[in-house]
Amino acid sequence: MNADEWSEIHRLHAEGMSVKGLAAHLGMSRNTVRRALTFDTPPPDHRARRGSAADAYADRIRVLLSEEPGLTIGQIGERIGWDRSRTTLATRVNEERRLLAGGIGPAPVVGGAVPEFVTEFVGRRAELRELRDLLGSHRVVTVIGVGGVGKTRLAVQAAVELRRGFADGVRVVELASLRNPALLPQAVFDGLGLGHRDQPDRSAVDALVEYVRTRHLLIVLDNCEHVLEAAARFVDDVLHATSRVHFLATSREVLNLPGERITVLHPLSTRGPATDLFESRARDVVPGFTVDDSNRAAVQRVCERLDGLPLAIELACARLRVLSVHELADRLSDGIDLLSTRVRGGPERHRNLQAAMAWSHELCTRQQQLLWARVSVFAGGFDTRAAEAVCADDELPVAEVLDCLYDLVGKSILQREESRGRVRFRVLETIREFGQAMLSPAESERLHGRHLEWCAGLVTESVGRWFSDDQFAISERLRANLANVRTALETALACSPDTAAELVSAPWFLWACGLSAREHAMWLARALETPDLGPERRAAVLGALGLVRTMQGYQEAADPIVAEALALHPDDPVAVAFALDAQGLGAFFSGDHVRADELLTRSLALYESVPGIREDLPCAVRVHLGMLHCFDGRTAQAQEFFDDVRARCERVGERWMLSYAVFGQGLVAVTEERYTDAIALARESLGLKRHFEDSVGTPLAVELLGWAEAGADSAERFAVLIGAASVLWRAFGQQLYGSAQWMARRERLAMRARSGLGNAAYDAAMRRGAAMGVPELLDFALSDGTAREPADTGMLAVLSRREREVAQHLVAGRTNRQIAEALVLSHRTVEGHVEHILQKLRLDNRSQVAAALAASTG
Repeated sequence: MNADEWSEIHRLHAEGMSVKGLAAHLGMSRNTVRRALTFDTPPPDHRARRGSAADAYADRIRVLLSEEPGLTIGQIGERIGWDRSRTTLATRVNEERRLLAGGIGPAPVVGGAVPEFVTEFVGRRAELRELRDLLGSHRVVTVIGVGGVGKTRLAVQAAVELRRGFADGVRVVELASLRNPALLPQAVFDGLGLGHRDQPDRSAVDALVEYVRTRHLLIVLDNCEHVLEAAARFVDDVLHATSRVHFLATSREVLNLPGERITVLHPLSTRGPATDLFESRARDVVPGFTVDDSNRAAVQRVCERLDGLPLAIELACARLRVLSVHELADRLSDGIDLLSTRVRGGPERHRNLQAAMAWSHELCTRQQQLLWARVSVFAGGFDTRAAEAVCADDELPVAEVLDCLYDLVGKSILQREESRGRVRFRVLETIREFGQAMLSPAESERLHGRHLEWCAGLVTESVGRWFSDDQFAISERLRANLANVRTALETALACSPDTAAELVSAPWFLWACGLSAREHAMWLARALETPDLGPERRAAVLGALGLVRTMQGYQEAADPIVAEALALHPDDPVAVAFALDAQGLGAFFSGDHVRADELLTRSLALYESVPGIREDLPCAVRVHLGMLHCFDGRTAQAQEFFDDVRARCERVGERWMLSYAVFGQGLVAVTEERYTDAIALARESLGLKRHFEDSVGTPLAVELLGWAEAGADSAERFAVLIGAASVLWRAFGQQLYGSAQWMARRERLAMRARSGLGNAAYDAAMRRGAAMGVPELLDFALSDGTAREPADTGMLAVLSRREREVAQHLVAGRTNRQIAEALVLSHRTVEGHVEHILQKLRLDNRSQVAAALAASTG
């Protein structure tokens, strides 16, 4: 035990962590923890943590885990002849699991990362300690309580404070916007940022389990009550299939799972924490506000009338812009008494929350009330343009919507969020439900119709403008509104099947929206199941489904689908050209190049015969023809196709199709054995793709780069890249479009690389690539050398000035408290800097920072 470990033990113990929890968290025996707690001062030792007796067995443990990942600690101990402390062995095994598995990469725009709040977290320290203890010994914990009691905020704060205790991190998945329980596993899969790990031929649960099986991970499922059965089933499935994945759920009801531990979240005590929360939120509204003897009684009266419910207190504090605390207390007392008589049924606290919201509602203008109710139709948030399009009418003119949004943010009814220079609004679920209840059935139906109309317009406009220099912004906006698009599709399937069919069969819908192939196929299949779908729409849906199945490599399934699409609408040249393109690709991947050439050539001719045809459709066929010619050795013709597409894309500033044209130029270079050119072009293609979540193009470009590296005799880089590409291909469908010819080319290169490296080194490099997240893979692929080590001589460049100062104190072996005193900072601020340093340098503990920086500075 060194000084830093002593400080960490005392800090965490003071915050309520048990001895057992400390031992598990820090990877040491309970006796060591107990001994540290008996010392009043830290030991005069600032060395990095000592190695353990298990270090000598690291290589054998690593081999066992790579061959049989599911081995238990006991089984590993038997195989290596371990006769010492089980805790010491478990620490080493867990470290090797983490190194072999790699980390889960950053989450996409739709979510997963731990949310950040602009307001201060107040109170609930006892509840946080309880959650920490429960999660240290149980794998599923559910926080239950009435709406507005602060379940989400507590769970997110717990995630922030516990993330160091889970080697593979913490992820928060918000379920409030989910309307279809069947999509819950997919929502969690996406929320974990695991789109590149999907396996469409398996269930989302099975695909997720395969990836997280050996990970030590905490998944927070927020707002489970409206999808309770689906959430319980999902959690139960994952728990049974894994051993170290933990769940923290928030809900108004328990999941009713074996082994589930429940934390009932009560309102804040009105004599302490509730008053502190009031002071904090009041200070956000009235800078400098404090609770003192002159207003304490009034503040307590407000908190008591609101039963200490955090959401109700926040809503009341928004009124301090125009009322004093005493006026607020007087009006609130009168208002709650009056309004509580109107809100019947349910527990008293819930009635009081409803009454508090009703009071806030009555203090809104008529136009603000209308907007509050109408924005309840949105799922997952909205922006100003969306609110104007869906909510405005004669009663609520477009010109008034912006001012009403401003006012509702000021009243804490709406939450404002800003990302990449764009502002969006979201509604807490309890407040959204209140607004929804204000709508009559007829008004609700009308608004959902307008919501569908707006979403349809968004999708149609986006795919129509896809081939332009505005492509990334289009993709970003669609992805930000994915929850809205899903809700609109449910509406359309129920009342306007043709609209649903038109949306899900639109060109590039899959890629622009960021859907998984699994989910896109589900929407297409549901559209086909609707009665009275017109032949034109049915043909379009079949054509889209046929193309997706073809690219996934499921040719036997794709052939009859595309054939039916052709038979249904033979007089539409665009529909026929689209189907011929899919058939031509299928023939190409099946090895029938003569038929593929004929079909693709016919498709291109048909597209070119249509006046005003959108350019991206024939460009796609040109790329397909170029790929075919490359595999036939006709590289000159292939180069012409790819150069033509590149010129068309660059002329308008398009980037997505351009990445395929550049890929094609790289494929020509590989075929002609110009490997240096091929490497440069493959990297250029990947550089373009990193701005999009291209589930087909990314593995394609990574594969090409691997082939080029193999040609340049970089066997290890080839193995890493092919290991990564294999995972990405599996996330979309079969390897390399299910093409035996493409696979044979890969296998020839793999045999040569394996021969040069040896089996063990080749397999290790493949595993290394397979463990990479997409951001890490792109960093590796776009670099000239090998993957970055956790730290190097240039590591200080990634740290801020203050972080560098803190890092130098770590090198000197100082504790957080000593650093705080030296730099005149708060202890918590130093903790935050240390956390940021660990994240930026990809390290696990402070002793590694000190050792790495000491080595880099000589």
